[in-house]
Amino acid sequence: MFFLFSAFIRTRGAILRHPRGIRVLALAGAAVFSANTFATDPPLTLAEAQRRAVERSRQLSAQDYAVAASRDMAVAAGQLPDPVLKVGIDNLPVNGQDRYSTTRDFMTMRRIGLMQEITRGDKRQLRSERYELEAQKTLAQKTVTTAAIERDTALAWLDLYYAQAMAAVVAEQSGQAKLEIQAAEGAYRAGRGNQADVVAARSALAMFDDRASEIQRRVQNARTMLVRWIGGGDADVLLAARPATDKIRLDPATLDTQLAHHPEIAVLSRQEDIAANEARLAKANEKADWSVEVAYQQRGSAYSNMISVGLSIPLQWNHKNRQDRELSSKLAMVEQARAERDEMLRDHVAQTRSMINEWDNDRERSVRYERELIPLASERILAMLTAYRGGKATLAEVLAARRNEIDVRLQALQLTTESDRLWAQLNFLVPTEDADAHSAMTINKDAP
Repeated sequence: MFFLFSAFIRTRGAILRHPRGIRVLALAGAAVFSANTFATDPPLTLAEAQRRAVERSRQLSAQDYAVAASRDMAVAAGQLPDPVLKVGIDNLPVNGQDRYSTTRDFMTMRRIGLMQEITRGDKRQLRSERYELEAQKTLAQKTVTTAAIERDTALAWLDLYYAQAMAAVVAEQSGQAKLEIQAAEGAYRAGRGNQADVVAARSALAMFDDRASEIQRRVQNARTMLVRWIGGGDADVLLAARPATDKIRLDPATLDTQLAHHPEIAVLSRQEDIAANEARLAKANEKADWSVEVAYQQRGSAYSNMISVGLSIPLQWNHKNRQDRELSSKLAMVEQARAERDEMLRDHVAQTRSMINEWDNDRERSVRYERELIPLASERILAMLTAYRGGKATLAEVLAARRNEIDVRLQALQLTTESDRLWAQLNFLVPTEDADAHSAMTINKDAP
């Protein structure tokens, strides 16, 4: 039994002495676990997972169709209304000897004509701009969708990565628990131990197995969510190395300015532009559109044919309660859109600041776990093993120390998971391509 515990100490001693040893052990174990299971598949990086998710999104395709539809409507809205063909019979007798005759009465005429509404050019331009602004709004919504896809894919990727890391930690502890059972049984057979130690060791293994089952469920659920984004059915996924998550693309000092370009803010800005366009159109509607009509009227052969020309002008006799009210309504909608945009910006800034604060705090706590709590938990195990060898501690105390260590290590991984999830939410507030383009513009602007 002492030989088994001494071997355990030697194999882990070098790792535990390094401040980042536990994380290296966990993540290396996850990599070995994944490599053994998914050796035939190439590793999937976070960036590649996001690229696949964006590429296969049907929502983005739907928004592309919406943009095309709006731009086609923009062309149509800029045209004059279709002319109206008008045909009819005027002054047809319905009684007497000429009834229902279209030629004998001099007043009866067969008429054919055209009517055209002359919509002013500025109105047609504004109507065309209205649909173009709708297209721009849909493009902004597409950016929101792209950012959401990248963010949710990153969260799913990180969830699977850390679930596998936790599974590796539990698998390692389960292996050590089996060695402890063997040692306890050997000591019992040699008369140096008791039955209670054997039962305690087996109970510890059962607890590790139960925890492993729970974490395996988390692995399967995380894999299911990742496959939902990247496709591939139920195929197993081999993950590449974790990306650097110690920096974000946001500067807390200029957060208000940076978030003013957030996709959701851009959507509300486009909505404000649409409302302003509708207000300008309501102002233009204060001047009515005219309609012109030309008709050719044919009478009987004994009478002359005729041509008629007409002009129709809407009478805006209740301007105060119609046109003025419509303009006032549209102007109010402009202010509504502006207020909603400003309120959303304030909300985004506050939430983002809170997330940055939480992310910084989680990183600080992760360092404390790596440098203090995990090494202390490991040292406690070594101390308990030493005391157990000297007969000053029971096996139950050794097992309790081991349970404490695995709890601390899993808590450290859970904390790192939460920290990296916050990193993903902060780093993918805007799509990667848009963020890179904005960074390039900033660099060029600042260059001498």
